[in-house]
Amino acid sequence: MADRFAKQGRLTFAEYMELALYWPGGGYYARPRTAGHDYFTAPAAHPAFGALLALQLEEMWETLGRPADFVVLEPGAGWGHLARDVAGYAGHLSPRFASALRYVAIDRVAAMPANLPSTVQWLRAAGVPLRHVTGVVLSNELFDALPVHRVVVRNGSLREVYVINDQGRLADAEGEPSSPALAQRLAEEGIALAEGQQAEVCLALAPWLREASDALERGFLLTIDYGHTAAELYGPQRLKGTLRCYFQHTVSASPYDYPGGQDITAHVDFTALERMGARHGLESYPLVRQGAFLRNLGLGDLQRRLTVADLRQGRRDANRMAMLEIARSGSMGDFRVLVQRKNAPASRLTGLEGPLPAWKERLARLPLPLLDDAHLEVMAARYPHLAGSYEDLWG
Repeated sequence: MADRFAKQGRLTFAEYMELALYWPGGGYYARPRTAGHDYFTAPAAHPAFGALLALQLEEMWETLGRPADFVVLEPGAGWGHLARDVAGYAGHLSPRFASALRYVAIDRVAAMPANLPSTVQWLRAAGVPLRHVTGVVLSNELFDALPVHRVVVRNGSLREVYVINDQGRLADAEGEPSSPALAQRLAEEGIALAEGQQAEVCLALAPWLREASDALERGFLLTIDYGHTAAELYGPQRLKGTLRCYFQHTVSASPYDYPGGQDITAHVDFTALERMGARHGLESYPLVRQGAFLRNLGLGDLQRRLTVADLRQGRRDANRMAMLEIARSGSMGDFRVLVQRKNAPASRLTGLEGPLPAWKERLARLPLPLLDDAHLEVMAARYPHLAGSYEDLWG
């Protein structure tokens, strides 16, 4: 990173964030980490998340006419929890679906987890490498980690917030925008930032969606992430923007602490995802929140079954807490779920509209997903044992 500053003098925040998160020499996602050390995700918290998604994927497979090969691409697969749980629970569903499922887990930097089912193919790549796919591109908490540009309004003009090396310390420096695409994005969405308002704009969304759409011949994009519509994301209630950093379950807005040693995220612009998707032949269903999506698929039924399951009280409590967490309002339950279709019928999807009686009857006959050693205990994940010192990117 020091070399980049020496050559360029300053970096856009997107360039800094790319290095801090993905640089092979020490970016946050490139370094060895323990699952749950700084944050935990819904797939890591409880296998019910993957089990219910498996049911939704099976319904999508049926919508597409039950193709003999049904590919699920998961970019940003991380520790592989979602791949493991979806592929594992598919074995309890329609035998034809389980036979058709081709789960491809993709990650830019992570090594292949050791506990993945043999039915999961693991690819290490920066983008979506496949073409002519019939199936689903599934992403969970992926877009919030794409690099963003930071902007601010000064004297009525849009300025970009750059990163400079100020005598060995990273600091902000405002200047003219690095690309007209920043102002164009806000204008297209009808956004007029207030004087002094800070915001983030993710220009990486456009090429990512183009690649994903090019890969998908027929099927769905299923996006689960923390974000808002443009009107909510850039509203007056967010004068400081949405940039957040996570270090050992401590949240801050200081991206220059621990470079390479903390996660950096920004909320996702779902209006941009819908608009850009439409340019590439993707038709969007209405947005829903993750809590509603999981309850529509049957999370409440699983929770009721848990109360009468033959389990020790401690194990029942751990499962109950984790099931509540993945749908809790004010937390993961507020994540947004966006389904977009390409060359697929505009059919009813249970996760968006709720279950019919036959769905609930079938779910009652399926195995109850329970925590195992591959998942995190929520309370333990909230307070992980402090790890050793990190190495920053200055070496």
